[in-house]
Amino acid sequence: MSTLERAKSHIHPVVFPVSAGLIVLFVLYGALFSDNAGEVLGEVRTWITSNLGFFMIFTIAFLVVFCLWLAIGKSGNVRLGPDDSTPDFSYLTWFAMLFSAGMGIGLVFWGVAEPAMHFAEGPQMETPGETAAEAMLLTFHHWGLGAWSVYAVLGLSLAYFGFRHNLPMTVRSALYPLIGNRIHGPIGNLVDVLAIFGTMFGIATSLGLGVAQIATGLDRVFGTGDSIPLQIVLIAVITLAATISVVSGIDKGIRRLSEININLAGLLLLFVALAGPTLAIVTAYADNIGNYIQNFVNVLFWGGTYDDPSVWTGDAGWYSSADGWLADWTIFYWAWWISWAPFVGMFIARISRGRTIREFILGVLLVPSAVSFLWFTVMGNTALIWALDGTADIVGVTIEQGSTVAMFALLEELPAATFMSIVTIIVITLFFVTSSDSGSFVIDMIASGGSLDPPKAMRVFWATSEGVVAAVLLAAGGLGALQAGAIATGFPFAIVLIVVAIGVAKGLNTEARGRIVVRPEDQFEQDHTGGMSEEAQQQATDN
Repeated sequence: MSTLERAKSHIHPVVFPVSAGLIVLFVLYGALFSDNAGEVLGEVRTWITSNLGFFMIFTIAFLVVFCLWLAIGKSGNVRLGPDDSTPDFSYLTWFAMLFSAGMGIGLVFWGVAEPAMHFAEGPQMETPGETAAEAMLLTFHHWGLGAWSVYAVLGLSLAYFGFRHNLPMTVRSALYPLIGNRIHGPIGNLVDVLAIFGTMFGIATSLGLGVAQIATGLDRVFGTGDSIPLQIVLIAVITLAATISVVSGIDKGIRRLSEININLAGLLLLFVALAGPTLAIVTAYADNIGNYIQNFVNVLFWGGTYDDPSVWTGDAGWYSSADGWLADWTIFYWAWWISWAPFVGMFIARISRGRTIREFILGVLLVPSAVSFLWFTVMGNTALIWALDGTADIVGVTIEQGSTVAMFALLEELPAATFMSIVTIIVITLFFVTSSDSGSFVIDMIASGGSLDPPKAMRVFWATSEGVVAAVLLAAGGLGALQAGAIATGFPFAIVLIVVAIGVAKGLNTEARGRIVVRPEDQFEQDHTGGMSEEAQQQATDN
């Protein structure tokens, strides 16, 4: 059997055993030597942020510029599929799915906490109002075009080479213009293993954050206490629920749960907007977007070299410090988004067949960013407005008691606090279940060599692994270990993303010259009839 034929099998003979084996070894190491694992992860995080933080900043800036170049260039008219293909979904449905990709545990976790922490511990301006504006600018910076350019580049690569040139729906396919059919050899295997590692630790980080917030919410509502053992128990219970959903094959049920979850999150957003300082929130949304546009280039390339340490309230200096603000926030976020790239990139690729590259880039960059900006304005600005006018000290509570408390502290200042806190717990839990289920589906696609219908039995393994890795990271050092895991796996995949962008550019250039991008004998037989299969469409809404 040739290498190409083996790549078409349901379980890739190299990628699956290597990635699964390494993850099992990490779990055993973290479980048996949790203190040492936490220390090692911390040292890796410190070394990367101290020595390679600049590389992460330049990587994100490069990806943003690359996306904008594609959107305005002649290649923007190229379709992600045959020239006569049409989109599988209407604009409204497509935008709704992009919205669901932009929503997740991270937004619920950081919606109040991040603006509050930037306001208290980030760059301090001349007045409290200017400091609040700076806090929102930095939050938008972390959740805006920089983040979504990461997903857009990889998603575009998967859709372009998968739907237009019939290569396997895996990251390795982007390397075809550079190394040809050797993508099915060791280099391609390495890229896919890195993609699995990044996705695994990226999802585990999000699950760890989510379960920490669930434990805090349960404690504030029911007085259950909040401890690492409780969080690990919660991970086990919710991972079991996700695993059962995979085994039972109730994809339609999970799809309904996803729709319910998005609706609940929307109601939560609307409730805070109407019960909070509504007029100030509406005004702040316009101010925040204008401030972001005005300062976009400055913050995109900001490395802190010329910052005066006296502008910080804490001990943080520029990113070269292990405890620096940029290391704790910007560098972590860039690594986190990069580690999530295979997951979200696969999701948006699967729902974008038939779109032009220009439609794809603009939709992926602008729609989820605008939704994220709205969420942070409603949640974050409410806390900051109350801090400025003395209504409530959500900022002080967040700094004193931790980021997991922030959302619940905000809700406690509004009517129906207990009920809305329970709703928030449900939202986070459902995000956990659907993210684990669809995340395991994407990892299984990569581990099966790009199969659009990977075996469900293997999804059970990956879903369980995600929960176990999250538990190990929490036991090894809580939030710090989660961040360290994301940074450690995000950095090597940043290199892959740059190569992916180069591969896409070369493929488009080859096509523009009228040459063959992929030889027919190297193409991968995939059923694109009618676009996505029913299961694929259901999975597309699981995130």
